[in-house]
Amino acid sequence: MSVDATAERPRAAMILAAGRGERMRPLSDSTPKPLLQVHGQPLIERHVRALARAGITRIVINLAWLGRQIRDYLGDGARLGVSITYSEEEPRALETAGGILRALPGLIPGPFAVVNGDIFTDYPFERLRIGPGYDAHIVLAPNPPQHPNGDFGLENGMALAKAAEQFTFIGLAAYREDFFRGCLDGVQPLKPLLLRSMAAGRCSAELFRGIWEDIGTPERLKALNAAGVQ
Repeated sequence: MSVDATAERPRAAMILAAGRGERMRPLSDSTPKPLLQVHGQPLIERHVRALARAGITRIVINLAWLGRQIRDYLGDGARLGVSITYSEEEPRALETAGGILRALPGLIPGPFAVVNGDIFTDYPFERLRIGPGYDAHIVLAPNPPQHPNGDFGLENGMALAKAAEQFTFIGLAAYREDFFRGCLDGVQPLKPLLLRSMAAGRCSAELFRGIWEDIGTPERLKALNAAGVQ
């Protein structure tokens, strides 16, 4: 992927970790999904270390279901070379956009990255950029077997609501504060805001062909741990 010299790197990052993880039950009954381990390391710790290597050391993590376990495990992030703050969402998770909106004061000024806490990927965070004139930049991947129809199209670096070929949004993106304009604190899904940004021509995208797994079920977690992927 060519890098636009005028594009900006995220100055902070948010890891989404508030979800209940219904499909991951019974594992998620006692352990929040981001703390489930792949090859002996919690998924969320892998993200924190990857962000630190990319020079993104200001991190916000949202919490709801069993959030105390995540806070107790990561603390303030000092042992991992980062600074972690937490955004509480009890008594219920606010969905993706609602969670980001509540955490926004800890993410701005400037663009910021957001990554789902329950994915496994070797995406190099240091390459994530958002160009001027865009309020979102999303990372897409070829469709996995469990999601054959994909989410969005990609044409000339722009994300499209529909295209001849659809790809899957991997739960990794960069945003600007303006992406959330007009939103109020509370439950808010992300897709309507992405569609609004795409319709306005303000959502860019890239196709990632590296390692990415949506750890959505115990079976997928077991398969990933059985594989040689590190």
